[in-house]
Amino acid sequence: MEYNFRDIEKKWQRIWKETAAYKVSNPVEGEVAKPKFYVLDMFPYPSGAGLHVGHPLGYIASDIYSRYKRLKGFNVLHPMGFDSFGLPAEQYAIETGQHPADTTAKNIQRYHEQLDNIGFSFDWSREVQTSDPSYYKWTQYIFLQLFDSWYNRTIQKAERISDLIYIFEKEGNGNHNCPGNNGLQFSAEQWIAYNEKTRQDILMQYRLAYLAYGEVNWCEALGTVLANDEVVNGVSERGGHPVEKKKLHQWYLRITEYADRLLQGLEQVDFSEAMKDMQRNWIGKSQGAEISFLLANSRLTPGPSPLGEDIGKTEHDNDDLTPNPSPEERGTKEQQPINEPRSTSGYITNTIDQWKATADFANANRKAPTEEEEILWQELRNRKINGFKFRRQHPIAGFIPDFVCLEKKLIVEIDGGYHNEKEQNEYDISRSAWLTEHGYTIIRFSNAEVRNDLPLVLQKLGEALSFGEGLGEVKQSKNEIPLLREERRPGDEAAQGVRVYTTRPDTIFGVDFMVV
Repeated sequence: MEYNFRDIEKKWQRIWKETAAYKVSNPVEGEVAKPKFYVLDMFPYPSGAGLHVGHPLGYIASDIYSRYKRLKGFNVLHPMGFDSFGLPAEQYAIETGQHPADTTAKNIQRYHEQLDNIGFSFDWSREVQTSDPSYYKWTQYIFLQLFDSWYNRTIQKAERISDLIYIFEKEGNGNHNCPGNNGLQFSAEQWIAYNEKTRQDILMQYRLAYLAYGEVNWCEALGTVLANDEVVNGVSERGGHPVEKKKLHQWYLRITEYADRLLQGLEQVDFSEAMKDMQRNWIGKSQGAEISFLLANSRLTPGPSPLGEDIGKTEHDNDDLTPNPSPEERGTKEQQPINEPRSTSGYITNTIDQWKATADFANANRKAPTEEEEILWQELRNRKINGFKFRRQHPIAGFIPDFVCLEKKLIVEIDGGYHNEKEQNEYDISRSAWLTEHGYTIIRFSNAEVRNDLPLVLQKLGEALSFGEGLGEVKQSKNEIPLLREERRPGDEAAQGVRVYTTRPDTIFGVDFMVV
């Protein structure tokens, strides 16, 4: 017998609607309540084109899960709504010459029909439309609550602005740094003496919803600001209109105040690690260093390290910088001593030419490894040992270790017979002393160990990596790369540099280029 799916599906869809099969009731008093379960899909924008394939692609999966949880005895809330407020509706009305209320209602009706034809188990009694005043009055209400609130970092929660005003009247802002202006400091007496406009300007820099100037993507044709993902190749994604950068006075939400709480909350939810990483990236909290790079012909002197310590000149500033052995010499590891860029004082590679030379030597070494280095590198690369990343021939200040794991500050060296030579041995001791002083652990293996007993070598490396907590997000030794500070003299136009903030100070010196 032929399956007449059209008639059968229409029959059951009518029964589901008449009996309100998927309507979710709140438990009444005295009734044994079922465990609650909430399944929420992203609300679609009801365009005139109707559903596209991406809608059911996601909705089918969530509908299957909703039905499964109902069969398991849960009281499942599975609603649907429509994101029908904003620019798309306005633009569609302009293009078609119709009132947006009429086109939106018509499009929503079409979406209803399509979703019901597929047979989703939505509770339509819970439907929301973001263009409905009964809905968006609550978004306006929430905005007003944010405007009347500030984030108290001491107790890690929002409080009313009236509480902040009380604090200012009693003690000033000494115990509550201004998130909008870190340099703003005032006493209770100064606060009381301010006029009303000054007070309101200060409060605006504390509010969770605040007004400020900022550079935005402005589309004149649409008469609105666009998000970055709404701009494609310099024009608006909707309509293809020109977009320009413009500085405007606009509203912001101070979501950055909640960064730590949001990150902590991710550790308590049952999400996949991929999803958590995506959320962490969106939150965007970062730690790093601001680094000064000189331009050609600059006259520079040593400056503060990434963590703020000053590195002064020493009597060893003119130490020679001489290259590592040639690849042919390194191949035997039995030749003359290595004269790496050296320092016995902790002051390393203090000019751009010296650093470039060090980087060039490291690059040459990577291209022509010894047999033993290549054997070990194949075991270290791609995080093969306990998930830790190793770099080979990676400069640390003026030194070039064979391999280094910056996260654990572990240096791995493969030694040849030349290390027994007196001059090289003295240098090795000096080099090791400097690296140890700056927090590095050095583990050495001979060529024979790598060639003949590689499993034991890897075992020892695994054990070394299992100790210590590593450096976390600060992976560069604080004195590892002395920064260079501009030394400007009257009329000296040659002293020029550029300051760069990076969250990866551990890698910035391991490359020969940077895009700023």
